[in-house]
Amino acid sequence: MSGIVLSASVRQNLLSLQSTADLLATTQNRLATGNKVNSALDNPTNYFTAQSLDNRASDINNLLDGIGNGVQVLQAANTGITSLQKLVDTAKSIANQVLQTTVGYSTKASVDVTGTGAGTGTVTAANIDTGKLAGSVITFKTSTGTLAVTIGAIFATGTGTATVSSLDQLNSVLASNNVQVNASVSATADTLTFTSTNDAASQTITTAGTVPTAEGVDIKGTTTATAGTVTAAAADPASQAIRANLVNQYNGIIAQISTTAQDSSFNGINLLNGDTLKLTFNETGKSSLSIQGVTFSASGLGLGSLTNGTDFLDSTSANNVIASLGSASSSLRTEASALGSNLSVVQIRQDFSKSLINVLQTGSSNLTLADTNQEAANSQALSTRQSIAVSALALANTSQQSVLQLLR
Repeated sequence: MSGIVLSASVRQNLLSLQSTADLLATTQNRLATGNKVNSALDNPTNYFTAQSLDNRASDINNLLDGIGNGVQVLQAANTGITSLQKLVDTAKSIANQVLQTTVGYSTKASVDVTGTGAGTGTVTAANIDTGKLAGSVITFKTSTGTLAVTIGAIFATGTGTATVSSLDQLNSVLASNNVQVNASVSATADTLTFTSTNDAASQTITTAGTVPTAEGVDIKGTTTATAGTVTAAAADPASQAIRANLVNQYNGIIAQISTTAQDSSFNGINLLNGDTLKLTFNETGKSSLSIQGVTFSASGLGLGSLTNGTDFLDSTSANNVIASLGSASSSLRTEASALGSNLSVVQIRQDFSKSLINVLQTGSSNLTLADTNQEAANSQALSTRQSIAVSALALANTSQQSVLQLLR
């Protein structure tokens, strides 16, 4: 108030007391909030820098949920692949049982080829280049190629051709060209008998001179040789019943492969059913990872159900299935390796994000948090100063009180 006159000493002590009160209020506020910067008015640079750091930490923290879900998607796919590998191994075990089962045919297909040449002599295993077979040409056709075998004196082989003089040479050439028959000398003069191998016991032998459309072989005498009537294969009911049961077991496993792949999802994303997983690692969206899934149903792995009466009839059909299962296993292992690599990357980025959040929050705290020890000491010092200032103000008023006593 303009009407009140304070002495210089009183006014000085009053200003000191007010300053101390302001400092004490600031210190108590810091102790109460734990922050030395509570608003932009306290320190604009520190306040807005800390706010920026906190905002970035919050954005990255929000992305951690998506990254965590991505880890679970990869884990689900990896679990699915592990189960699929076990199912494929089980299917392979069933196919191997076919190889250990007795031959499915009591009589295998066979045909006699008789020489029609002008030669003389007796055909033996050691020398088939004699008698009417000498110089004969027999042609073997399969779905994969044609082999023309000449019965001659000097052994020779070429692409799709061969010259043989003994039974061992003939069987060796047939085997190397994947012609699934064994040759033997017939009791009939000047005649060779060709019989399906055990592995291809179910195959059909024809003599039409045309390429078979399915598993089988066409045998035709093209020069001074004639193929006789084919003896068809006769199935063994007991063995075929065992094989039919194995087909049913195999089909059950194949069905489980497809359903297992379909069930390997997490949060609606299935990397074994062709889905794509996209993960974002930073707040701008510029750092990301896209993982393309695969289709690992039975058909996607190149596997399919078998048919009774058609499949697992002999070792050749079983070996074809085992080859397909081997390819499926390779695909599963390759994808497992890729998933493991991607999972490692995602987990590394997840740990990095957590560490970065800690760095950002620590940086923000360094700019805004108060040192409670220092502020507590300041509060104690300011309380003492305030007490001293009150005492000094009282002393300054003493002189005026003395004047008052004189007036009385």
